[in-house]
Amino acid sequence: MRLENFLFGVYPYIALSLFFIGSWLRFDREQYTWKSDSSQLLSKKGLRLGSNLFHIGILAVFGGHFVGLLTPHAVFTGLGVSDMAHQMIAIWAGTIFGGMCLIGAVVLWIRRFFNPRISATSRGSDKFILSWIIVTLLLGLSTIPVSLGHASHNDPSVMIALAEWAQSIAYLRPEPALLANVDTIFKTHLFFGMTVFLLFPFTRLVHVWSAPFSYAWRPYQIVRTKRKL
Repeated sequence: MRLENFLFGVYPYIALSLFFIGSWLRFDREQYTWKSDSSQLLSKKGLRLGSNLFHIGILAVFGGHFVGLLTPHAVFTGLGVSDMAHQMIAIWAGTIFGGMCLIGAVVLWIRRFFNPRISATSRGSDKFILSWIIVTLLLGLSTIPVSLGHASHNDPSVMIALAEWAQSIAYLRPEPALLANVDTIFKTHLFFGMTVFLLFPFTRLVHVWSAPFSYAWRPYQIVRTKRKL
């Protein structure tokens, strides 16, 4: 119980503190490392598919978690969204976008580890954080059968407990006891997800802070080769 009190009452603040303070320090002290380190010039194979699926999926997953966990329960009920409808939306959205993100991440992981040129120029942190994200996604998708089991019994209590816990963290009134009856797979997924934020400042993920809003419709870069055609 003491371990759970630390993991779900103290660790979230450690992870979030490192997320914000670490990102600020890296931007202030190591701006030359503040980049995505695109591997497109080394190899294009699988990049478009993997990158698009990964980025669309992870943005949707993050947005879904943010809205689903931090929106007060009264807001959903006020909008006419029942607890069970909320749970089913979360299950289907998680399945679709989590699956997209996982497929994209696996494609990028294969490039990162098995393409000789990309592997040779990759940092250890690049390979580690991508592997960690894949495990986090697998754990998240593993919660879906459990959630479907709860839904089949018309039981949204776990979803409500997770949301109330997340909101207690946001309100600076942590209540780890809210997770006492939550399945272990959810707690494991939470730990891995929080650790992504802790690792964030030490990896290429920092480029997310600098992502331009026009990224999605930017023109392609023109790259000229020295090779005579």
